[in-house]
Amino acid sequence: MKLVAVFCLVVASATCEVMKAYPQRDLAWWERGVIYQIYPRSFKDSDGDGVGDLKGIAEKVDYLSNLGIKAVWLSPIFRSPMVDFGYDISDFRAIEPMFGTMEDFEVLKELFQKNGLKIILDFVPNHTSDQHDWFVRSVAREDPYTNYYVWVDAKYVNGTRSPPNNWLSDFGGSAWTWNEKRKQYFLHQFHHKQPDLNYRNPLVVQEMKDVLTYWMDKGVDGFRMDAVMTIIEDDQLRDEPPSNKPDVLPTDVEFLTHIHTRDQPGTYDIIKQFRKLLDDYSAKTGTVKFMATEAYSNLTNTMKYYGDTYYPGAHFTFNFGPITGLSAQSNAKKFKEVIENWYRYLPEGKWSNWVLGNHDQQRVASRYGIDMLDGLHMLQMCLHGTSVSYSGDEIGMTGPFIRWDQTKDPPALNVGPERYLRFTRDPARTPFQWASCTSAGFSTNPKTWLPVNPNYWSHNLVTEKKKNRSHLKNYQKLLALKESPVIQFGNLNVYTLSDWVLVVTRALEGHPTYVVVLNIGSEIEYTTKLSAVANLPEQLKLHICSLNCGYTPGVQLHTEKIQLRPKAGMVLSTQKGVQASREADESSSELQME
Repeated sequence: MKLVAVFCLVVASATCEVMKAYPQRDLAWWERGVIYQIYPRSFKDSDGDGVGDLKGIAEKVDYLSNLGIKAVWLSPIFRSPMVDFGYDISDFRAIEPMFGTMEDFEVLKELFQKNGLKIILDFVPNHTSDQHDWFVRSVAREDPYTNYYVWVDAKYVNGTRSPPNNWLSDFGGSAWTWNEKRKQYFLHQFHHKQPDLNYRNPLVVQEMKDVLTYWMDKGVDGFRMDAVMTIIEDDQLRDEPPSNKPDVLPTDVEFLTHIHTRDQPGTYDIIKQFRKLLDDYSAKTGTVKFMATEAYSNLTNTMKYYGDTYYPGAHFTFNFGPITGLSAQSNAKKFKEVIENWYRYLPEGKWSNWVLGNHDQQRVASRYGIDMLDGLHMLQMCLHGTSVSYSGDEIGMTGPFIRWDQTKDPPALNVGPERYLRFTRDPARTPFQWASCTSAGFSTNPKTWLPVNPNYWSHNLVTEKKKNRSHLKNYQKLLALKESPVIQFGNLNVYTLSDWVLVVTRALEGHPTYVVVLNIGSEIEYTTKLSAVANLPEQLKLHICSLNCGYTPGVQLHTEKIQLRPKAGMVLSTQKGVQASREADESSSELQME
């Protein structure tokens, strides 16, 4: 059961096989389809307070079930002061009252189970809230909590107190804050109200294992481990070197190269311990408990979170290549490189995944433009591995402009009105656009925690459903296609037909070959030489196409004479279709078939 990647010496070679066919087997639930992320504050508000909640999610279970996804990942729902909107946890075993009660969670879990949906919780291992009982007792030096956090004495220079080193917080400024009561600095790699736990203390490791067990006992199917790269730091507290990146301030986290605070060897050991806990629980209960890790790291360090054959780590670690390695400036060669590099570095036998967006990034449709959304979803869903979707992307939601006076995101607030737009994550977190009524159907309250995108009246779930063709309907077709053996197990090739045309083929003996063609550029392109380059027949059936492609799904096209509009994408197959046709609103001269 080994996944084998084979690469040519020349990356741009048109005949390079990226991945051989994967041996067919019964796939685990987390391998089979799409994991759908919900940001609870923004999905559905059931009580009119302007903030989403668990009952709101329960109201929309039918939508989730009909969408075709396999699992729902909930961003943090634990008790929290909400300094970082749930990622500052004050009680890992309680539900935040803003979202509901434990009973509400139990009802939601049962609804998911009845509808064949798995539930994944967002787990935050690196830190707690400073209001957590552990931290309060640690400040007071009450055993056994005295060393639950990273406490360090001050450094004095000419009698002036200063932090022990130059480490920086992701939210800006020093990663150290002085605690007057304890007379020491504590580490916080994120907000200063999110103190880092001390994983060199075995009591802390056991506490977090107990929390995981608590939620597995409640029927949770898996965990998304937040920001795992920061779990353990250099025990010598050495300064980090400057990054020499342009246009960053000395207080920006990017000012330093994080060789002592991220991806430390001990961090991988903690992840392996968590995986063993999940595997032992799975074996004991006859279930499959899943773990994914989030680490914005280079590929070498990212892949280490998978562990190895003898000591496995994450079932998969999030692939942020399309998020961090690509942009609207990227050409087809860059897309090809990102895809090939992921499979090149992927450890043998490990399962892949593809992520386009999440709550920490600009919306996909905003980063690349709405015209490219369908094509990107085609690429994501047709590559080998699990796809992870962020709620709202399926209907083409974009991130609106959020004024400074509307800003809620802590990193943006920390840098002030002059620079907040560079740091804010608010546009990706605006309420889900269900309909054209008050607050886009998200809430009965016209005032929501973040403003609804002003385009809600014309762009929402209802309008997407009413259209004959829409982003939503293309998304659902792709989810159905993802169930096919070809997409789950077939071999994978990547080609560039020009600077701006990317081609991905998936093939499996005895099945149709599927071909994804994406024009990343801003000019019309043609598929000249496609049949020769990708070893395809002279004609292909158009299986799924983006809204802007100009053709009608189901038509039969000449492989080398397909016209590609700017940003258009299509999924073709070797199955025969009907005769070529054009959409009614197209002029015959624009799409004349030769």
